Amino acid sequence: MSAVTGEDRRMSNPVSPVGAACPLPLDRYPAITLAHGGGGKLSRQLVEELFLGAYAGPELSKLHDGAVLQVEGGRLAFTTDSYVVTPPFFPGGDIGSLAVHGTVNDLAMCGAQPLGLSVGFILEEGFPMEDLWRIARSIRSAADASGVQVVTGDTKVVDRGKGDGVFVNTSAVGQIPDGVDVGAHRIRPGDRILVSGPVANHGIAILSLREGLEFETRLETDSAPLNGLVAELLARLGDGVRALRDPTRGGVASATNEMAAAAGVGMRLEESAIPVDDEVRGACEILGLDPLYVANEGKMLLWVDPAVAEDALAILRAHPLGTRAAEVGDVVSEHPGRVLQRSRIGGLRVVEMLSGEQLPRIC
Repeated sequence: MSAVTGEDRRMSNPVSPVGAACPLPLDRYPAITLAHGGGGKLSRQLVEELFLGAYAGPELSKLHDGAVLQVEGGRLAFTTDSYVVTPPFFPGGDIGSLAVHGTVNDLAMCGAQPLGLSVGFILEEGFPMEDLWRIARSIRSAADASGVQVVTGDTKVVDRGKGDGVFVNTSAVGQIPDGVDVGAHRIRPGDRILVSGPVANHGIAILSLREGLEFETRLETDSAPLNGLVAELLARLGDGVRALRDPTRGGVASATNEMAAAAGVGMRLEESAIPVDDEVRGACEILGLDPLYVANEGKMLLWVDPAVAEDALAILRAHPLGTRAAEVGDVVSEHPGRVLQRSRIGGLRVVEMLSGEQLPRIC
């Protein structure tokens, strides 16, 4: 075995400006892959081992959809997100409305209502002005529907061929009502797991457009703002709502795994109870995809006290964004940190986090 010099170690594990070695095993991943942005295992590793290793703090370490900040007179939620979806226009939405809905929903998953939104554009030289106008108007419409104003922003332009048209970054601040706490730490065995409607629509709508797939009915994104529905649930059920999560990148599978790990509990899902539109299920079968791993942009998972599960379903189903809500599983003390799913024929399988990248550039 040859000796390993200090120079060899520095090349395989570079040193940061503050003197700390990069914590990621760079011999396995010396460069970023698409899977690092897929919302699954590699995304989690990138965040936990590299970013938290560089600048972890108590709030960031919770790895929630947004940060909860204690300020004089109450609590604020803060979130930021970037959107690189391709194509930027798709059935039922576009990169502009998607950016607003996704950011507002991240606040809602903290129990917050939005106070103000920022929008930043990275534009490639040559991007059509008419398309930019469509996106800007779409942002305005989505913001109005979400009850939030765009209050600040930024624009940068990069050389032709360096930006793939348009990228959008959005950040937002929201206010959390007194007494509201919907963090994963509140989940406990016996709680019921609900989903607000059919899953996988967003990812399959975009993929079908990319691949030129045609179905008897038009597949559209489920992108929508959930803050109004969340506010109603919290107002009527209070502490009965334990926790919330929107299953975006990585889908229901990754979201439930993240929450199981954060809460230190096990979770069981019932395959037959998870709503999936027939066209979406058919497309997933054709493409070899599992709907549990496909992105959503207008659905949420709820963990609720079993005593309010029926009331929660009734509230969801009475709202336009929750008409097909369903109870899809429960929380158990067994196998903490892991998610199992009972199949339609009664067998159990482990539901892992997404290990690669099924659908790149989906949000």
